[in-house]
Amino acid sequence: MARYTGPKTKKSRAFGESLFGFDKAFDKRKYPPGQHGNNRRRKQASDYKLQLMEKQKAKYTYGILERQFRNLFDKASAKGGVTGEVLLQFLESRLDNTVFRLGIAPTRRAARQLVSHKHILVNGVLTNIPSYSLRPGDVVSVRGKSKNLEVISNSISSKATSSWGWLQWNPERQEGSFLEYPEREAIPEKINEQLIVELYSK
Repeated sequence: MARYTGPKTKKSRAFGESLFGFDKAFDKRKYPPGQHGNNRRRKQASDYKLQLMEKQKAKYTYGILERQFRNLFDKASAKGGVTGEVLLQFLESRLDNTVFRLGIAPTRRAARQLVSHKHILVNGVLTNIPSYSLRPGDVVSVRGKSKNLEVISNSISSKATSSWGWLQWNPERQEGSFLEYPEREAIPEKINEQLIVELYSK
């Protein structure tokens, strides 16, 4: 299954923010990577570089590779509405991202692994495709045999009290509902989707 397997901290330092969740090494060195560290003189970034970096940031944040990201962008372009906002809505509706948002897994990578290893159900049906696109009304739950897994129970017990407006979580049944596609202002990721649209429109 295609996924990014390279260095995480180095990528986070290049973008100036932690893209893969909490990272102790990133907190120590938040400046860009390179031989001369923070003392290196850096040229002003071109428009193309800014657009490319924004696309790369979105890809690494949601854990998908180029072909899949391009296909998702084409799908967003074909749908009515603001292309950039629709793209982020599609990214947020992915099954692995929703498992992460619900607090079933501590990171998106962990959520992807839970889905791939057949611990997650969608509408009562075992689903092991991380890129599965949820629709409003879909119910995501933990498989019965998997509810006692340490990684799941620890993540749920440490789940923050804040919730996402487009999701509803039932702690007793360990299941959550995907209520609707989120509005752009509700998505917390610091991504300038307009730059991605401009890049692909060249």
